[in-house]
Amino acid sequence: MTETILPKKTPVRAAVAAWIGTTLEYYDFAVYGTASALILNVLFFSPQLPQGISVLLSLVTFAVGYAVRPLGSLILGPMGDRFGRKFVMMITLFGIGGCTFLIGCLPTYDQIGAAAPILLVAIRVIQGLCLSGEQPSAITMSLEHSSDRRRGFITSFTTLGASSGTLLTLLLFIPIAAMPSQQLLSWGWRLPFWFSAVVVVVAYLIRRHVQEPPEFVEAQRAKANVAPLRHLLRFHWRAVLRIVFCALIAGTSYMMQTFSVAFGTSGYKLDKPTMLLTTTVSAVIALAITPLAGFLVDKVGRKTMFLSGTIGVGITMAPYLWSITTGNWALIFLFGIINYSLFYSMVNASWPSFFAEMFPGRLRVSGLALGTQIGFAISGVIGPVLATALAGANLKDWLGPSLVAIGFMLFAGVSALTAKETRKYTLKELDDVQQSEREKAVITAAIGLPARATSDLAAKPRTVD
Repeated sequence: MTETILPKKTPVRAAVAAWIGTTLEYYDFAVYGTASALILNVLFFSPQLPQGISVLLSLVTFAVGYAVRPLGSLILGPMGDRFGRKFVMMITLFGIGGCTFLIGCLPTYDQIGAAAPILLVAIRVIQGLCLSGEQPSAITMSLEHSSDRRRGFITSFTTLGASSGTLLTLLLFIPIAAMPSQQLLSWGWRLPFWFSAVVVVVAYLIRRHVQEPPEFVEAQRAKANVAPLRHLLRFHWRAVLRIVFCALIAGTSYMMQTFSVAFGTSGYKLDKPTMLLTTTVSAVIALAITPLAGFLVDKVGRKTMFLSGTIGVGITMAPYLWSITTGNWALIFLFGIINYSLFYSMVNASWPSFFAEMFPGRLRVSGLALGTQIGFAISGVIGPVLATALAGANLKDWLGPSLVAIGFMLFAGVSALTAKETRKYTLKELDDVQQSEREKAVITAAIGLPARATSDLAAKPRTVD
């Protein structure tokens, strides 16, 4: 019998492939979020509506893309565990990019009336379904390709796309937002959406050369007849629930990137290009801080870094929003950098490995997808929409939105305290640590091996500090 040769681990290639895909994801997020705060509320809704209501409705269409993510995770998560991480990464790449491009082609309210927001929502639903599988598959791919000592660092490049995607968007939007109003509202707003086609081509050229991780290929040999979703909900529902609450901290990022732009430009009439420059500078600095934080994740632990970032980002949202009410650009830039560049970079660098290592490899994409997408959906809906509602009809109140950020911090922080620290385990040891004896017995029966074979699943775990 010929032995199957496992593919080699290629951590750098996997990290770059994950990073470019997440760049597209966050490019979509930032393009749509920024456009919904600045432009789409004017183009896709009745001009008879009050400004605060049109902004709120525009942000609701933004939230729809997140509301459908849990449904997408039920489909794409199990596909990633059954058919491969790369398989799902290619599907999501073209789904996300294609939908972003199509939004740039849509007719406006003036052209087709109420059908315009309906088409917008329909595309956002399809896009949200695709988004649900992108990061979970990319994180799992990079985690399983990396060495055991650098998993935190390598997986941090996945969420580095949050900063690069945001930066790419803002570099395009700053000159576009400065265009004369007639040009901006007629054709200029479409350019950032069409540019997604370029990102898709680059990402495809990189991803097509990445192989499935050796751990996944080895697991496929066993051909265990285990349904990933059913197995996940039967044995790992606590980990899924923990991630749901931890992922709520993402709501502060949505508030920073989307709500604060509308808050400053619509509520306090601050200069649009300068307001966008605030998040641009924060994203540039985060590009340098995120890998450094990822390096520290492997040194001090996933849990420690996640908690530190969560507390910091929750507390500093209040002074950031308050600074906008003062119109003092020095304070706006200072608190924006502290909130997003420093503290949210710590969250972004730590959560990929922190969350993914809560599951054994056989269920990793399914568990990561379901937990994160439910959490992201809740925070993506509640964050900008609730913050906008609490800011009042004229978008003037900063205290209510600040309390929303603190609420996200408390839920995420308390949930993180219940998790194990996993940085000292190997991936094989994690398969053993994260599975109960009952679960091991079920897997053994599915594979068709004698009970003693479960001892081969992993070496005896070491004690964690």
